[in-house]
Amino acid sequence: MKIRPLTSLAALLLSTMAMTAVAQKAGEPAKADGPTTKTTSPEAKFESAPYASTGEAMHPTSNAKAPPMTEAEFDKARQIYFERCAGCHGVLRKGATGKALTPDVTVPKGTEYLKVFIAYGSPAGMPNWLTSGDFDEATVDLMARYIQHDPPTPPEFSLEDMEKSRKEYVPLAQRPTKKMNKYNIENIFSVTLRDAGEIALIDGDTKEIINIVKTGYAVHISRMGAKGRYLYVIGRDARLNLIDLWMEKPDNVAEIKVGLEARSVETSKFKGWEDKIAIAGTYWPPQFVLMDGDTLKPRKVVSTRGMTVDNEYHPEPRVAAIVSSHQKPEFLVNAKETGKIWMVDYTDLVNLKAKQLDAAKFLHDGGFDASGRYFLTAANSSNKIAVVDTKESKMAALIDVGKIPHPGRGANFKHPKYGPVWATSGLGDESIAIIGTDPKGHKGNAWKVVQSLKGQGGGSLFIKTHPKSNNLWVDTTLNPDAKISQSVAVFDIRDLSKAPQIIDIAACANLKDDGAKRVVQPEYNQKGDEVWFSVWSAKDKQSAIVVVDDKTRTCKAVIDDKRIVTPTGKFNVYNTQHDVY
Repeated sequence: MKIRPLTSLAALLLSTMAMTAVAQKAGEPAKADGPTTKTTSPEAKFESAPYASTGEAMHPTSNAKAPPMTEAEFDKARQIYFERCAGCHGVLRKGATGKALTPDVTVPKGTEYLKVFIAYGSPAGMPNWLTSGDFDEATVDLMARYIQHDPPTPPEFSLEDMEKSRKEYVPLAQRPTKKMNKYNIENIFSVTLRDAGEIALIDGDTKEIINIVKTGYAVHISRMGAKGRYLYVIGRDARLNLIDLWMEKPDNVAEIKVGLEARSVETSKFKGWEDKIAIAGTYWPPQFVLMDGDTLKPRKVVSTRGMTVDNEYHPEPRVAAIVSSHQKPEFLVNAKETGKIWMVDYTDLVNLKAKQLDAAKFLHDGGFDASGRYFLTAANSSNKIAVVDTKESKMAALIDVGKIPHPGRGANFKHPKYGPVWATSGLGDESIAIIGTDPKGHKGNAWKVVQSLKGQGGGSLFIKTHPKSNNLWVDTTLNPDAKISQSVAVFDIRDLSKAPQIIDIAACANLKDDGAKRVVQPEYNQKGDEVWFSVWSAKDKQSAIVVVDDKTRTCKAVIDDKRIVTPTGKFNVYNTQHDVY
């Protein structure tokens, strides 16, 4: 039976009844009542660890209204939550990009309601985990019960823990002193193979895979060092890998684990400090660490716990985007939940100096304007873009935009009417905000939404253009409608009054199986004449990379090697090194 997204309350109720019937037919125990339990010893009574009638240990909980789970179920769900849900909802489930999922919110809604929402998603960015094929019905039920339990608090992670995890596969003294291969390094792409825990290094000229490199799970970003030699990639499991592109076959030369969950890494870019210092930020523990750029030896850990911009203490201000200033020897570090942007001076790691700017809560990703002076970043659940003047070290603006902006690094271009602008799309609605970024030459337009475009719908993760292009590409990866998530909208920058062209990127891939085929993250090549897209299906389904000719907007090549497993982010070396977006 083909499952389609639900669009009405009646359909919602019918689907809930249907899933309940399926569960009963399969012989599952009724979740409202749960398995029978028995206590086998005084020790078990004291530890609140009853056993199911099958002999399985039950997960102890202080929340009497939470549906029963065995210890094995809870452990499985905890891992799935880490891999699929924590990024939006938080390790402690207090919410940010996604809604809070603490028991005071989830228990009153009940298991059946939660199952439907998990299964079918929403146009505001919640993935449709069942209908996309990522979860089966048993997993949907498991996660609906799990989020009604108290969230487990993970352990801390110290500088000593980091140093113990660090490995130098090729010591500094044994690394090449010059480039040892014939690759055009500036046009190499680092492609995240999410569920494989790898990246693919792909030659952008030949479209051939150079190497598959073992990394952390679900690499979130790849960042190039300022000198164009070292590639830094960080997984959601907080494993940071250092890859040397000068080697005959580029590969890992060092790695470190900087915490339990992470998203961001960057290196120093200011003149005289190029790549001397690396920084990585973690979602858990909420902190960032400064390291030697060529060995990843950790030097300083800084906690981000503290007061929010509206003066409430928060125990989990996760570190989201980090960028390296072009104006001063400092990093800009987004503390998501507090809404504060740290300006961290890296010239003295012993006596570290840092200034905090009040922006808005739930800071996420962002990038520089075309001049490299202003950092524009999304405060996504506040529906704002924060602007930092990195030369003056102060906030320049807070701009209201559409629902849950998610720019990636954004898109810079010259608007035919308003001059230099930066654009963001979003998860929560179809709006695309175009913001003026030239306070000197176009003062009346600066830090305002000068135009709003209409994309295909909510669920957009990335927007992209290039200085040599007339196109503005917008994905809708997390929209629950397959027709929308498998295609992209492309606007003509020269005339933004025209409706966008919709291109079915998944059809270009011509994959034979029934995977989700979500299309994610347009990324340009070095020359700016090609746009690469990931066609992202489940790990047991076929995925691919589609290369589009930017001028003709037609499919040019498909990279469908069997090793391309769940591809998501793609990072071109030159564009990443030079902040071209």
